[in-house]
Amino acid sequence: MSDRHATQPEGQAPSRRRELAQFLLLAFGIWPVVAVATVGGYGFLVWMYQLIAGPPGPSGH
Repeated sequence: MSDRHATQPEGQAPSRRRELAQFLLLAFGIWPVVAVATVGGYGFLVWMYQLIAGPPGPSGH
């Protein structure tokens, strides 16, 4: 077996670049979409609940 990784210091540059690319994808791609989907989903659930149960507040009787 060869011990390539211990003798090649340039092997760290692609992994660091890949790690940065993954971070940027998560930070500016995936997490904003997840956040908008979560808030939108919650708003949709509240809207559907109010459609069935009526608006909040006193019943007016």
